[in-house]
Amino acid sequence: MLNEMLRQCRVLPVITAVDVASTLELSRTLQASGMIAVEITLRSASALDSIRALKDELPDLHVAAGTVTNPRDLDLALAAGAELILSPGLTPALLEAATERQAAFVPGVASASEIMQGMDYGLSTFKLFPAALIGGLAALKAFAGPFPEIKFCPTGGLNPDNFRDYLALPNVLCCGGSWMVEPSLVRSANWQRIGALAAEAMAADGTA
Repeated sequence: MLNEMLRQCRVLPVITAVDVASTLELSRTLQASGMIAVEITLRSASALDSIRALKDELPDLHVAAGTVTNPRDLDLALAAGAELILSPGLTPALLEAATERQAAFVPGVASASEIMQGMDYGLSTFKLFPAALIGGLAALKAFAGPFPEIKFCPTGGLNPDNFRDYLALPNVLCCGGSWMVEPSLVRSANWQRIGALAAEAMAADGTA
C-alpha cells in the first residue's frame, strides 16, 4: 500500500513551510497540477501547524512529514496528522519508535549497511539521500544487485533535467524534489509558475 502510493506520487515535493497560509495555497496549486502528496519538512516553526491545516483543508492530499530525526519529532508529526514519515537518515531509536507506533516510515540511507539495518526492522523502502552526492543513478543500479526487492525514493540533487532518469529505474518508486517549490517562487506567490513546473513533473512524456 505504501509503495503503491509512492509510485503514484511520481514526484514528492519537499516543502519548507514559511507560514500556514502560503503552504495551503502552495499545496492547493500542486494538487490542482496533478500532485497527490506533499512533504512538509520539520525545519520551520510552522511545519506542524501546516500539516494540521493541510489535513483539514485538503483531505484528499497525502501529507508526509520530512526531516524527522528523533522519536519526539516522529510523535509530533503523527499527532499532527502526517500519514508518512521521512528522515534524512536512520537510527536505532527512530527505527524502534516507528516500529512501535506502526508508522509508515521511509528512512534515509546512503550505504548498504544502512539498508541492511532497516531491513532488520522489516523495511523495504528507503529514501536515498543525498542521492546525487552519493552516486545517484550509479548507486541505485549498484544497490539493485544485492537488494533486488528494495525500493527507493531518491532525494537530493534531483532537478527537471535528471529526475526522469531516476524514475526509469525499476527500483525507484518516486523522487523527492524541491525545484517546483523554490522559496523565491513561494515568496513571490508565483502560483502560475509553480503549477506549470508541477504539471510538467507529473507528465510522463515531459510536457504539460
